[in-house]
Amino acid sequence: MISQLSWKIGGQQGEGVESTDRIFSTALNRLGYYLYGYRHFSSRIKGGHTNNKIRISTKPIRAISDDLDILVAFDQESIDLNAHELHTNGVIVADAKFNPVVPEGATARLFAVPITAIAEELGTSLMKNMVASGASWALLGLPLEVFNKAVEEEFGRKGAAVVEKNIEAVRRGAEFVLEQAGGPLEQFRLEPADGKQKLFMIGNDAMALGSLAAGCRIMSAYPITPASEIMEYLIKKLPKFGGTVVQTEDEIAAATMAIGANYAGVRTMTASAGPGLSLMMEAIGLAGMTETPLVIVDTQRGGPSTGLPTKQEQSDVNAMIYGTHGEIPKIIISPSSIEECFYDMIEAFNLSEQYQCPVIVLTDLQLSLGKQSCEMLDYNRIVIDRGKLASDVPPLETHAQFKRYELTEDGVSPRVIPGEKGGLHHVTGVEHDEIGRPSESSINRKKMMDKRLSKLNSLSITNAIHVDAPHEEPELLIVGMGSTGGTIDEARVRLEEAGIKTNHITVRQIYPFPTELFEPYADRASQIVVVENNATGQLADQIKLNVGCAAKVRNMLKYDGTPFLPSEIYSRSKELV
Repeated sequence: MISQLSWKIGGQQGEGVESTDRIFSTALNRLGYYLYGYRHFSSRIKGGHTNNKIRISTKPIRAISDDLDILVAFDQESIDLNAHELHTNGVIVADAKFNPVVPEGATARLFAVPITAIAEELGTSLMKNMVASGASWALLGLPLEVFNKAVEEEFGRKGAAVVEKNIEAVRRGAEFVLEQAGGPLEQFRLEPADGKQKLFMIGNDAMALGSLAAGCRIMSAYPITPASEIMEYLIKKLPKFGGTVVQTEDEIAAATMAIGANYAGVRTMTASAGPGLSLMMEAIGLAGMTETPLVIVDTQRGGPSTGLPTKQEQSDVNAMIYGTHGEIPKIIISPSSIEECFYDMIEAFNLSEQYQCPVIVLTDLQLSLGKQSCEMLDYNRIVIDRGKLASDVPPLETHAQFKRYELTEDGVSPRVIPGEKGGLHHVTGVEHDEIGRPSESSINRKKMMDKRLSKLNSLSITNAIHVDAPHEEPELLIVGMGSTGGTIDEARVRLEEAGIKTNHITVRQIYPFPTELFEPYADRASQIVVVENNATGQLADQIKLNVGCAAKVRNMLKYDGTPFLPSEIYSRSKELV
């Protein structure tokens, strides 16, 4: 028996690849296995090669596998593009309709299954994804009734007849391949899972759920890959809690509407990707100047311009830090797991109100759209902190106005919801005095700038850096952010086995950089390897700028649109020692 394996399905976009993967992985989740998924898809609605890869394990996993055990192919292109990943004893389950051929040099065993023909016999070629699912599931020797239950959940809303047809398609696919193979394949027989209930979701859904739990009741946004699922999730859920989603005409409107709603006292967010964040920059400056809470999710993708809208990248770091004109306080945090996507959204709303500034939650496509297992969420950890939001303003002198921008020791001024008795004040995007009245006084300007910029002197976020540092003086300190964390962990196991001492830091507080926390680990390392999905080493530059150690820092960059594999980090790290 084995403790893990990897499964991939490929075909043309719109051919049922996504639904096949969804049902297959849902059934595995029901059995209690840990899963980690990766979607490779084209930036068009229909057509173009797409594949979904699922790693299945009896233990927690947070990385894509280097290789592949089973490939389900709806066309020859899927075989040609993905066969190189297959193990020596790997298997291809392919539709006999296109006369599949194993590429020269590949040793995988081919099962040509009449996938389309069986589906058409049952009434429609649309059911070929269920035939293919049944065939690959049968090779694992897992109970078919669990898979059928997942089919019922997927198609139940369409009626009992549709469910029965799809279950029949699964059965026919399973019977055909088992007859060819002589039964389930022993090399793919998985050890039993722990059977514990686990959540299985994408990062976008976790962030949407986190924002809901944080008390967000309005989302203003414009659809964009890979952020749209946040909006789609909240469209379904927010109305149940008295909230709403507003699809705006563009990202400029989305950001300014969020500012207005937050000013009115309603926790509001927006979400986008690089191109949308570019349009929001002026509004982010407005939130900083007016000291209005604002939570924004940036799901990074390949850029610049339209770039690679459906591919992995981490190239928005500089834009998020430096994009706004002028100087304002802002906070940038970066979750590195599905659980953190949930909890970080709650913290983002709290930070935004505590410090009255924009908070950007920076993810990447792999974390946002890669479906992963996570432990059940602990709702007892949810704490709502609205900062200095006054609900009972002391009486003011006659004709006096509320000091919305009062000069305080910690830089954070009292805040009121419009309409609060005694809370009358002026709000403007130009420089202003304590009651919000426009002012061009040089003395006032310096006081207000110092006030705003001093807010973050006492900033404290949960786990600003994740540290795994078993060695006092490591040969390598490997640093990453976002979805690279799990991949680095897996590579480090191999490096340690090779006798190379490594420590690992995942940076979660991107800005302001947590210099004091990071510095001791950097000082003790012989070399600092910074792993990031961009071409210029943006995180590495932040380390050099804030920590120093420039002579120690080595870039490990990947910007071809795909996530890092553990083997890549292992081999490239080994070369540095």
